[in-house]
This record gives sequence, C-alpha cells and structure tokens, in this order.
Amino acid sequence: MHAGARRDGRFRVTGSHGRQLLAISDLHVVYAENRALVEAMRPNSDDDWLIVAGDVGEFVADIEWALGLLRDRFAKVIWAPGNHELWTPRDDPNQLRGEARYRHLVELCRRLGVVTPEDPYPVWDADGDPVLIVPLFVGYDYTWRPPGTYTREQALARAHETGVVCTDEILLHPDPYPSRDAWCRARVIQTERRLDAERGGLPTVLVNHYPLVREPTRVLRYPEFAQWCGTDLTADWHLRYDTRVAVYGHLHIPRTTWYDGIRFEEVSVGYPREWRRRASPPGRLRSILPAPARRPA
Repeated sequence: MHAGARRDGRFRVTGSHGRQLLAISDLHVVYAENRALVEAMRPNSDDDWLIVAGDVGEFVADIEWALGLLRDRFAKVIWAPGNHELWTPRDDPNQLRGEARYRHLVELCRRLGVVTPEDPYPVWDADGDPVLIVPLFVGYDYTWRPPGTYTREQALARAHETGVVCTDEILLHPDPYPSRDAWCRARVIQTERRLDAERGGLPTVLVNHYPLVREPTRVLRYPEFAQWCGTDLTADWHLRYDTRVAVYGHLHIPRTTWYDGIRFEEVSVGYPREWRRRASPPGRLRSILPAPARRPA
C-alpha cells in the first residue's frame, strides 16, 4: 500500500491488499447503547477508510468525541453532515445556528483530520481503478410531498394534522438563509458547480445523509416524513456523476437497493429501540468498496 497527497490536494491510496472502504451513519451517540457501539468499532485492516454519513449526534462535544475516536482507528474518515449535527439544542453550550454551526463543525473536523464536504475529494485507487469519494451536504426542499398534496404548505399542513413533524422544524435553523429549502437549493448549486469543475472524469462514490433519489422513501411507515428526506434536484446525480455507489442514511432502514443499475447503500445504525428489533447485529460497518457480489434478482 502507498499513501500520499497529490499536487491537487487530494488524498490517494493505491493498492488493495484486503483494505476496504467502509460506511456507517446515524450513530446517535447521545444514547449510551449507541455510544458503546462506536467504542467497539474497529477497522479490519490498518488501511481501511470509513465514511460517516451524518447524524453522529446533536451536541458538538459528542460529535468531536465520536469522530475523533474513529479517526484514531481508521486510515481516513470522511464525514457528511446530517440534520442532527445541525440542530441547536437548548442545552448544548455551543449555540451556533445554521451555516455558522456547519462551518464550526467543518473546522472541528479539520482539526481532527476528518474529510468534510468543503475539503478536496479523496481518491480511492484500488489496483489502478481510481474512484472519487464525494461527501455532500445537500438537504431537503419539501418536494417529496405526501400523496394528495401539491405545495410545501399543503405537505406541512398534512404532517401537522397527522402528528408526523420532523424536529428540524424547531431545532434546525437555516440562518442566514430564509428557509431550509432555500439553504438546500443553494447547496445544490454550489455542489454541482464544484463537481462539474473538479471531478476530472473519475467515477464517484456519492455520500449524502439524505438519499439522492426519492425511491427509498416509498417504504416509510409515515409518508408525511418524506418531505424532510431529500430533494428532486439530485434525482439524476447518480447517473450524471458516474456513480459506483451512493451512500446515505437518515431513514433508519439499513439495506441495499439498486436504481438505474447503481447500488445505493443505506448504512444507518438508528435508535436503540429500532436496532433491537433487527436480526442483524447493530453497528455493523457496511463494505462499500470493493463491491460485494451482487445477489441474483
């Protein structure tokens, strides 16, 4: 294995030798059971990289603890923010909001040596097959509305009627943007410009807390929640940016699905009340690359 920084600032690792690109999300370390899962996480080799696709926690100190621990164990840690990191809880000593909170977390990650959506995209190069790992910060814009609603206002009204309202409406502030959907649209524009300029023709692993396409939300128990899960503006990104794998979390429905022949991995841990009901052990790191053998349809 050879590791080094390229002239363009990208971190490149070459040669496989059993190393893996792994992923996890929705650690929610405010729960003692989840914190114990993080404490037990280990790489399979010293050269393994780890993607953390958001929702590490709500408190800045918890986020720093978890990402710092993982960075000490993995050769590279790549983080994309979730909605919980961007909350401003009343009892968090850090009361930054919106963009200022996000930028604070970016600087925290840089001190830890964790890659963020604002840093050069690292290149995973296994035996001469380079892939660009792209952590994204793209939110939602209320376009994934429940059946029978046609506007943002109707979708939110339906959610309030049914009692299915995301806590983001209280704790996730979009400052200085006028709304969360305006922030989302601004991030989409910024990200498209950067990808178009910097991808250099490489295939990608796109990492976002939210799914890039709406299809994964069709299985939600409460369809009203989908409006806080993504945007139609990213619906073609997996095709447009030659994606090998799209990694996401947020839904707390860990699984592998395929859209347009491209693998989508939902890699969340979720809350203890959720993972206790599953047959598979909690906190299992998902292998992103090399690609596991695809099961016959």
